Amino acid sequence: MPAPAVTRSLVAEGAPRGGLAALCFTQTTGWGVLYYALLAAVRPISEDTGWDPALVTGAFSAGLLVSAVAGIAVGRILDRTGPRNLMIRGSVVGVLALVLVGVAPNLPMFAAAWLLAGTAQAAVLYQPAFTVISRWYGPARVRPLTILTLVAGFASTVFAPLTAALCAAFGWRAAFLVLAAVMGLITVPLHARYLNRTWVPNMPGAPAADDREVMRSVRRSGEFRGLQAVMVLLCLGLYTVTLNIIPVLMEKGADYATAALGLGLVGAGQVGGRLFFAAIPSMARLPVITGTATVTVLMLAALPGPVPVLIAAGVLAGAVRGCQTLLQATIVADRWGAGGLGTLQGTFAAPLTAVTALAPAAGPAMAAWLGSFTSMAYATAAATWLAAVIAVVTHLSRGSRVH
Repeated sequence: MPAPAVTRSLVAEGAPRGGLAALCFTQTTGWGVLYYALLAAVRPISEDTGWDPALVTGAFSAGLLVSAVAGIAVGRILDRTGPRNLMIRGSVVGVLALVLVGVAPNLPMFAAAWLLAGTAQAAVLYQPAFTVISRWYGPARVRPLTILTLVAGFASTVFAPLTAALCAAFGWRAAFLVLAAVMGLITVPLHARYLNRTWVPNMPGAPAADDREVMRSVRRSGEFRGLQAVMVLLCLGLYTVTLNIIPVLMEKGADYATAALGLGLVGAGQVGGRLFFAAIPSMARLPVITGTATVTVLMLAALPGPVPVLIAAGVLAGAVRGCQTLLQATIVADRWGAGGLGTLQGTFAAPLTAVTALAPAAGPAMAAWLGSFTSMAYATAAATWLAAVIAVVTHLSRGSRVH
């Protein structure tokens, strides 16, 4: 039995002039300072403080786990109050967290600052932005979502070298204080200017968009949980292998510089994947993306070389990751409409965020357990294969109900 539809509770929101551009700026900035900056600063932080790099990145991963949990509450608040106050406050919390990172006198305080940053990530990064765009554009959401993720995809291109330059010129502590100022000056005024204070009320006689019984019914449905399981397996396979592609390539004969280039090209592949996403028919996206993911990850596991072919497989895996981001942004609204979307999207994305937070550490752990990074790649291919099987069964089941 299909999950109850909640589309009827939506009243479409018109996107304000300049709203999409504003979100592009705030998402690029938010991802740049709350995500990529730390990844670029691990080495100078470790060299200056003596803290183990694994503990520095572990603090960051712990913040991502907080983001996954906080995202559930953020989604409910978003449905109830609209995005403006929520995302302004999230930006302010992000600024405060970055200041605390910069002045942290010891590792426990540094880790606590990243836990606080995790709550800001939940309130200002992709999940609330995806909900806002879905409310603004309704069924025409794919194109603006593609534009948003394409632009925000350059966050690492802008902020990783900027962070490195600031660390080299002023030290990592001053660098994070500068980044805090950048976030405050860009995101707070743009969120205040362009986001909705509240959502448009429902039409007379229509059920409330945040109807608890309807939302609970959807979240408990087999279709919702099945889709969640597919996406968790897909993320586990894709992110674990692509974020650990350097050791995978080096194990197959690449030198470090070439392997690092392979990692960079994975990011380039994401851009191409996002451009291609809209060309995949809506009903076919889940089986096509999971099936292609299985093929690409299996190529990285099974092919012994040559290295350029392996790098090409990595680029293709990156393209699938780009499609996965947009699939995550659209699949809930495609199935259940945009009524109560914040609540549903927050619940749906929580385990996905947790998996992506754990993926960088999961790869080495699996490699140590299984004996090699090649074996790790086979294991991740098994995860994406299982996702593809569930996706195909779900696709055929939905098709039979339609006919």
